[in-house]
Formats: sequence, C-alpha cells, structure tokens
Amino acid sequence: MLDVGLPEIGVILVVAVIVFGPERLPEFARQAARMLHAARTFARNAQQELRDELGPDYADLNLRDLDPRVAIRQQVMEALSAIEEEERQAKVKPGHLPLLVGETPPYDTEAT
Repeated sequence: MLDVGLPEIGVILVVAVIVFGPERLPEFARQAARMLHAARTFARNAQQELRDELGPDYADLNLRDLDPRVAIRQQVMEALSAIEEEERQAKVKPGHLPLLVGETPPYDTEAT
C-alpha cells in the first residue's frame, strides 16, 4: 500500500539518528509506538461501532460494490448481454430456422 521497503526504512532510521541524536531516539520510538497503538484502537472501535449500528446488514455490506468502477462495469455488461440477446432473437424469426453449416437452402422452383 505504501511501498516502503527495507532501504527506505534504513534511510529513515539514519536520518532520525542524525536529526534527533541517539539519546532521544528511544523516546521518539516509544511515542511512535503509542501513537500507532492509539490509531489501531481507534480504527477497531470505529469498526465495532459500525457493526453495532448496522447489525446483521453489516455482514451483507460489501464495500467493493460501492466502487463506481464496479457499478459502471456491471451496467456495461448488462447492456452488452441485452444487445447479444436481441441479436440472437433477430437471427431466428418465427417460422424460420437457421441453416446448419454446409446445408443448402431450400430451392423453390415456382419462384424463378
């Protein structure tokens, strides 16, 4: 998600040691850990409140369905399937059967 790898973390640590000094770095690390713990607790509580308020509807809630790209894709696919169905129905008219591959059409001698 953030694409932070080991080299980036190493650079951040080196800069932190240079800027804050090795004496104050443990205290900053403890503060960062506390802030991370508080953020996780806040997110967990928000999720629990959402579950409590929505009740059983929360289990049915799929956030990916709320993505506009998914909604557009569904609309396009429905329109394409409707067009394909119309084409299929237009090819087979009542009273007319489509010819099989290699089959010769019927010949009407009176029509010529």
